[in-house]
Amino acid sequence: MRHEIEGTGAPQTQLLWRKVPLDERIVFSGNLFQYQEDNKKWRNRFGLVPHNYGLVLYENRAAYERQVPPRAIINSAGYKILTSLDQYLELVGNSLPGTTSKSGTAPILKCPTQFPLILWHPSARHYYFCMMTEAEQDKWQAVLQDCIRHCNNGIPEDSKVEGPAFTDAIRMYRQSKELYGTWEMLCGNEVQILTNLVMEELGPELKAELAPRLKGKPQERQRQWIQISDAVYRMVYEQAKARFEAVLSKLQLARPAMEAVIRTDMDQIITSKEHLASKIRGFILPKAEVCVRNHVQPYIPSILEALMVPTSQGFTEVRDVFFKEVTDMNLNVINEGGIDKLGEYMEKLSQLAYHPLKMQSCYEKMEPLRLDGLQQRFDVSSTSVFKQRAQIHMREQMDNAVYTFETLLHQELGKGPSKEELCKSIQRILERVLKKYDYDSSTVRKRFFREALLQITIPFLLKKLAPTCKSELPRFQELIFEDFARFILVENTYEEVVLQTVMKDILQAVKEAAVQRKHNLYRDSMVMHNSDPNLHLLAEGAPIDWGEEYSGSGEDSGSPSIPEAATLSEKRRRAKQVVSVVQDEEAGLPFEAGPEPPSPASPDSVTELRGLLARDLQAESPLPAGPLPNGAPAQESPQLESLQSVAAPEASSPLASPLQQIPPGKAVDLEPPKPSDQETGEQVSNPGGRPPIHTTTEDSAGVQTEF
Repeated sequence: MRHEIEGTGAPQTQLLWRKVPLDERIVFSGNLFQYQEDNKKWRNRFGLVPHNYGLVLYENRAAYERQVPPRAIINSAGYKILTSLDQYLELVGNSLPGTTSKSGTAPILKCPTQFPLILWHPSARHYYFCMMTEAEQDKWQAVLQDCIRHCNNGIPEDSKVEGPAFTDAIRMYRQSKELYGTWEMLCGNEVQILTNLVMEELGPELKAELAPRLKGKPQERQRQWIQISDAVYRMVYEQAKARFEAVLSKLQLARPAMEAVIRTDMDQIITSKEHLASKIRGFILPKAEVCVRNHVQPYIPSILEALMVPTSQGFTEVRDVFFKEVTDMNLNVINEGGIDKLGEYMEKLSQLAYHPLKMQSCYEKMEPLRLDGLQQRFDVSSTSVFKQRAQIHMREQMDNAVYTFETLLHQELGKGPSKEELCKSIQRILERVLKKYDYDSSTVRKRFFREALLQITIPFLLKKLAPTCKSELPRFQELIFEDFARFILVENTYEEVVLQTVMKDILQAVKEAAVQRKHNLYRDSMVMHNSDPNLHLLAEGAPIDWGEEYSGSGEDSGSPSIPEAATLSEKRRRAKQVVSVVQDEEAGLPFEAGPEPPSPASPDSVTELRGLLARDLQAESPLPAGPLPNGAPAQESPQLESLQSVAAPEASSPLASPLQQIPPGKAVDLEPPKPSDQETGEQVSNPGGRPPIHTTTEDSAGVQTEF
């Protein structure tokens, strides 16, 4: 509220940001095999990743198209992707000491192909998938990594009060347990973070008490421990969710009265806090300055350099990818469709920031980030928190650049340019957007470096100062007026004073890097004047629907046997998918009878996809005679015969397929289901009385939760 009243804020950005997200976007869909733990068999599943990045698993593609409820929805916050069975077996063996399998004994899991993908979590259940080819594995790995990156960032960015208050409370709680430094499990939404916090303490106690009681072979004891840990995790999650919602509700009710008091007494509160800060500063400053000078200051340049190199390479790659995609589109306009094809090209470009494969080269630049020799000194458990934060910034800047380009191009199209004029305009707009991107990316990177340096050094300083300073803090409580005790906290003020002692060194280090023009950073004194005063006004308009507004008259109308309305509906659904499918021609897993098929091609062109989907739509049966576009086998081998019984389940009430004929102008809701609040496990539906394949319990909403 003080920032709001005093008007302090960040500098004006040059790029626009997308106020209305691409809600109807489907990031990826395709077939994959999932291991079913209840019957120890692999089953073919149709997986779909919607805009909210909760992986949705259907029985098959036909079930998705008939709007049958999904088998599972997985929130991947806190998970790690493993592409090797050996990696997984090592982690499982380490999680329960004394259960390492002897050589020659059967492992806990066997994968039928050489291309597994395993979602591993330290406390919750694990998910096992495998693909038929390396190309499929690479695509799914990039997509699932994007899911994890998105779900880990579960606290909303626009939460200016509740979010920071929550993370500060978590950090202070861990500091009270002598746990300083970064915490790898500070990921997901608030309830997931609270659950991870409880499991951090409860897990070792449970392991010590229950591990000696587990019976059987090593792999059986490992399996039992994973099930126990997951069951406890779910219990903790439900209790944490109920209690957190109760606390949040209570705080929201009290907030208006608190805000009224703060606005009325703002001057007195600020004066009281500054008086308290001056007293604390006088007490700790000599000790803090010595600590900073001896233990922090000498290492700031090396930490900053370690952060700057991969981060700046990643942002440069974002710039290069954006330049290449726009240039390729411009060449396509010249050589192929002209303005008639512009809607199709821009539809693809608008989704560039959400394309895991095209963004992968940018994200990979952060992987070499190491703080060699510094991680142990500053108690940095993992650099993953910095990698993911930088990658999220990359995606945001890419989307800002794309959206600014879209807005400027849309304005230019209002002038009715010819094909030659349009191509020149695209090139001119591209150059303008790149200049804006360079300025904004410099600002974002400098802010990221400052925040990362603080995140590394402040916990270290607090730990160093705690033995001599923390016990003295209670005596400062008497300096706060009782009426303001809710708003001014001694420990928060103490941490602000510690931050100020190291902040000037951090600002100076980042400033020197900018003055030297290291990694294309701009100096703080360089302010880019707004050359487009009306640009931000353009962003206030309605979102641009390129597919609707600029669809060419020569668009493929699909198969003549499909009703026109259904064709339009299907075309829209296909256009919203960001990543092209991997076309699979296999009939089953390689342990089945018959030779292993060759690696399938990956049709990335719109024409190929349209043809494949049109052939599929002509089939009258839910299970077509030919292979499904995303790799569902047309016929199952004996080992997978049980799939046929559930290949086209019937819903309890007739659900209209989105592919059936619809009246003109009638919209069909094709939005995939959103992940429910049971964030860490599968949500299993039971359509039409079909018995669930796992033991389940049913909540008050009638949704069965797989255990």
